[in-house]
Amino acid sequence: MQLSQRQLVLLVLLTLVWGLNWPVMKLGIADYPPLTFRAISIWLGIPVLGLAMVVLKVPFFVPRDKWRELFWLAAANMFVWHALIILAVKNLSSGRAAILGYTMPIFSALLGAWFFDAKLKARNWLGVLAAAVGVALLLWYELTNLSGRPLGVLCALVAAAVWALGTQQLRKTTIAAATLTLSFWMTVMTAVMLTVLGVTFEMPQWKMPPAATWAAIIYNAVLIFGFAHAAWFTLARALPPVASTLSVMMIPILGVFSGALGLGEVLHWQDWAAVVLMVVAIASVLAPSRDAAKA
Repeated sequence: MQLSQRQLVLLVLLTLVWGLNWPVMKLGIADYPPLTFRAISIWLGIPVLGLAMVVLKVPFFVPRDKWRELFWLAAANMFVWHALIILAVKNLSSGRAAILGYTMPIFSALLGAWFFDAKLKARNWLGVLAAAVGVALLLWYELTNLSGRPLGVLCALVAAAVWALGTQQLRKTTIAAATLTLSFWMTVMTAVMLTVLGVTFEMPQWKMPPAATWAAIIYNAVLIFGFAHAAWFTLARALPPVASTLSVMMIPILGVFSGALGLGEVLHWQDWAAVVLMVVAIASVLAPSRDAAKA
């Protein structure tokens, strides 16, 4: 479960880009339909990702008999996540949406142990427990308000659970293609699906995006869909599920604090305590084992 230098760099950049995106999304959809916002961001991000593939000389080809499997990978890893989490951000504070969305590592660890024959050590279970307690602490202040926002909470939790399943499936995929190739075509499929949802449910709300929305769209297009998803899929395929998922638990912490600084969202003692618990969760999967340390 040790990270190479390249994986560590990807993880740090991914944490920064994804963590800061939560308040960015909240600003972007403040006065704009959320599904349409997401669809525009993805369409503009596809050329960025495609250009990166051309520069890196990564082939676009996927065998014809693997397209069905690729579609279901896209459904679990991107369709459900992007549709539901942007609705959660619309209904919740950006920090709380990030926390709920990143219950994904807990779902992933449990799904891996129950259905994918993943062998978890005691310290891995400690990490799952610490992450779960951290999420509970961060939600402490929201508990009295959840009854007024059940749709947002439900959307985020379903999105997290389905994404966790997708992470397990991605690691076990039999598609003989580069991670960037899979990322590119899953992103294209997701753009089509969200466009259909936007047309179906939000067309009467369509208008020219204001300046703040355009800034958020560009951020998402270049950094989220042009970089972050490809980086995440690379980590998810290369590392064990627990390591690849718990290792990014700093993202919701960054989301919480960036939301507090940028949007004035109030922090409580539970937020600070959760930081310690998230660090414990990360250390439980990334710290060297005794055998590795001796070697």
